[in-house]
Amino acid sequence: MYLVHAHLRPPASGGELPSDVRALVYGCARPEDGVEHVSVHGDPPSAPVLGLFLVDDSLARAEASAAAVCARLLASRPELSGWTLLRAEAPLIVLEGQ
Repeated sequence: MYLVHAHLRPPASGGELPSDVRALVYGCARPEDGVEHVSVHGDPPSAPVLGLFLVDDSLARAEASAAAVCARLLASRPELSGWTLLRAEAPLIVLEGQ
């Protein structure tokens, strides 16, 4: 399982993610995307991040699947008109003492 962060940018006019964005993401995911869980990090509102946990054979495919789900989300939901997917990538985690 991979955690992929999808970094979003609101339209120039501003805006916040809909309160039901997790359900909207699940609705845009296809079985082959491997989405198991979605978390929302909406603070700050100007740079929200969706955390998608995906089951896949490789990190590259998990990142591509997360990007595809988010592209479908932004293209299909009028309340997200003008939002942009900046990137979808696994976060780099630095462990203390390593």
